[in-house]
Amino acid sequence: MTVPMFITDAYCRTALAQVHAVTEIGIILDQTIFYATSGGQPGDRGTLAWDGGTLAIEVAIKGDGGDIVLVPEMGQSLPPVGTTVQQSIDWDYRYAHMRMHTALHLLSVVIPLPVSGGSISAAKGRLDFDMPEAPEDKEALTDRLNALIKANYEVTDSWITDAELAANPGLVKTMSVRPPMGAGRVRLVRIGNDIDQVDLQPCGGTHVRRTGEIGLVQIGKIEKKGKQNRRVNLIFQE
Repeated sequence: MTVPMFITDAYCRTALAQVHAVTEIGIILDQTIFYATSGGQPGDRGTLAWDGGTLAIEVAIKGDGGDIVLVPEMGQSLPPVGTTVQQSIDWDYRYAHMRMHTALHLLSVVIPLPVSGGSISAAKGRLDFDMPEAPEDKEALTDRLNALIKANYEVTDSWITDAELAANPGLVKTMSVRPPMGAGRVRLVRIGNDIDQVDLQPCGGTHVRRTGEIGLVQIGKIEKKGKQNRRVNLIFQE
């Protein structure tokens, strides 16, 4: 199993690792700062460098047994098993995902309805809600969202057991993607603190440390995607 270094430090941009395996798909390191595509968040891209070579990584994806596979761009030489490599992520790309992912958590606060889907990119994001009718005042929702961002709440994480999550099903907002269970514990992402908590939900993605880092956002087009489904698009104002 690849040790996911981004869980404990989403701001780590470079780190050493050892090549654990080379497969037909890509490279598996013993530990990695590359986030693997999941939960609507794209996998990281970046580079590997070692004595005698460099390699561009197109995307990181999930492999078997908890491994993270770094998929290289075509036509490149791969480092052999056992090689120590310096891994570097495309920071601007990752940081945009961190900002948008955290913003979508806040979107689920200003629209407190079950979430049926979601997606993140470096420029925009969206959540699908179990929402029979579209909101009447989109600008008011945008104002509430930006007020939460400007409040600069701290974003932290903690862990609970599978049994604790099962006993508190209200923590799960997503209908389509269930939190990964079976490993014995589940990660919770909290916005705010025990006294002034804004949001708390299971999530394995990467997030900013404070909501003020997100920057101002704008709720964009709200699309009807079914009888009771509305897609709410979110974009950065900058």
